[in-house]
Amino acid sequence: MRPETLLYPTPKGLFCEAGGFYIDPVHPVDKALITHGHADHARSGHGEVLATRETLEIMAIRYGADFCRQSQEAVLGETMAIGDVTVSFHPAGHVLGSAQIAVSRGGTKIVVSGDYKRRRDPTCLPFEPVPCDVFITEATFGLPVFHHPPDADEVGKLLTSLRQFPERAHLVGAYALGKAQRVIMLLREAGYHEPIYIHGALVKLCDYYLSKGIPLGELRPATVTAKEKPAFAGAVVIGPPSAFADKWARRFPDPIPIFASGWMLVRQRAKQRGVELPIIISDHCDWAELTDTIREIRPGQVWVTHGREEALVRWCELEGIKARPLHLVGYDDEGE
Repeated sequence: MRPETLLYPTPKGLFCEAGGFYIDPVHPVDKALITHGHADHARSGHGEVLATRETLEIMAIRYGADFCRQSQEAVLGETMAIGDVTVSFHPAGHVLGSAQIAVSRGGTKIVVSGDYKRRRDPTCLPFEPVPCDVFITEATFGLPVFHHPPDADEVGKLLTSLRQFPERAHLVGAYALGKAQRVIMLLREAGYHEPIYIHGALVKLCDYYLSKGIPLGELRPATVTAKEKPAFAGAVVIGPPSAFADKWARRFPDPIPIFASGWMLVRQRAKQRGVELPIIISDHCDWAELTDTIREIRPGQVWVTHGREEALVRWCELEGIKARPLHLVGYDDEGE
């Protein structure tokens, strides 16, 4: 069958009419298949939600146990029938529980990547290439200028700063789901075993990662009083980026503002945020990783969504791969 009739964009998101479901819908729907727990992909208020166990549990943490009317766990690699189609979930390597979703009917298979990355991440399963007729890829960093350096080098910058400025608190902005836990694990793997202080907004999700056997080490609450302020000299403090604009951040001793994001490759972004030490760590593919993934999967078509669509579409065309942008709206950089 024609792929365009199996899965197509609507104002609510990608819709599969034959299965009666949406994938990562941006508005409440009767039946939603969710790729991962970031808020721009996983919203509350749906009738039924199908996702991996971790994604369902993360949604319950973020939205409450009644985030949907009915939920169903998708087991990675298992095929299930929904209406007139079959679907399966496969690791995406983005955050804990993240998955690509394969939709098949009449000999045609479409794989929706959701957000994904190809680099090793000690906090989640690695991306699994899935052969398909159509690969729907995100393109958050879908421009040739984006080449992210090795993660170990970026963590090394932070460790060097800790040695050079032992009197200053190092405040790392990192998104609450996925990025914060990954930064913590990268620090641990680099040999940093001191207590790491976390903002209250990270506690529930860090506790959840710990419950899944991810060894984040000793974490302490980043609460500061005048008496406790000296204890934070030379400490690593991690919080959501939004927290660094309020009085909370100014309580620490001579803080160094740090932001862990693929966007820190763009100097102007770092400057606009007042970042003193940009750390280029991304939970999305850079340009080379996007194009290498497409070459590896070798789909008949590539559909590009939520990101820098046109450049990747043009690259596909030059490679002899049929491609088009989907122009989906409602997705942002929350996972960055």
